[in-house]
Amino acid sequence: MSSSNGGYYLPQPSHWPIVGSIGMFLLLGGFGIFLGGGSAIGMYLGAVVLIIMLFGWFGTVINESVSGKYNDQVDMSFRWSMGWFIFSEVMFFAAFFGALFYARMWAVPWLGGAGNNVMTNELLWSGFDAAWPTNGPGEVGGPFEIMGAWGIPAINTLILLTSGVTLTWSHWGLKKNDRTQMILGLMATVALGVLFLGLQAYEYIHAYQDLNLKLTSGMYGSTFFLLTGFHGLHVTLGATMLLIILLRSMKGHFSEHNHFAFEAVAWYWHFVDVVWLGLFVFVYWLI
Repeated sequence: MSSSNGGYYLPQPSHWPIVGSIGMFLLLGGFGIFLGGGSAIGMYLGAVVLIIMLFGWFGTVINESVSGKYNDQVDMSFRWSMGWFIFSEVMFFAAFFGALFYARMWAVPWLGGAGNNVMTNELLWSGFDAAWPTNGPGEVGGPFEIMGAWGIPAINTLILLTSGVTLTWSHWGLKKNDRTQMILGLMATVALGVLFLGLQAYEYIHAYQDLNLKLTSGMYGSTFFLLTGFHGLHVTLGATMLLIILLRSMKGHFSEHNHFAFEAVAWYWHFVDVVWLGLFVFVYWLI
């Protein structure tokens, strides 16, 4: 149904949902087998199927959009869908931040005898120093050093904040139909995202090799790597989406009045920026 008649758009039947379901089943089932000491082939196969599904399904949506099949109702549906997706991501990170705050503000002090937990400390962990950061009673994972805030983390903060500026500058170029500004801004944003990931990879190598800070370093190590690692995954996804938007921009897919895909990716990238500010403050700085 074309956008000219103003009706409710009904997409053609698609095989991509079942392909995505198979990919998720293989990925999660394979991951479970891998954790149990089995082969990781199923997990890798599931990841490949998911990637194929994503490119195929989004490719279909792009072709439908470029061909003029979408109307204002579809545009509003996309906006609500992206808004709820970002909300789900907010809840995802809220759970990990909640785990960090619970461990830091309640669990660790309780193990140290705070509140009505004196006997827990005296009978179980009488020698435990309830100070953060900690790998808990028993020094799980061995001694470690913390990752300072004013090295690579501060540089990465500046990089992500700058990437938000370059993306906004690119959006301004799109809205005034300046393709050169739009494309240059997107190129700079993608480059900054890749630079962020490269520095984070270096930071992880430094943590493991020089600081003995690992995922197995008790509560501090697990929350540190889960929060920063999942954020790094989101930066990877965001940079990939920005790259696709860049390629589409070069093909002339967007106009100053019709560019929701650009806006959706921009929303996602700014969300990633905001999450990193929370990480920098609560994981690195207020240690």
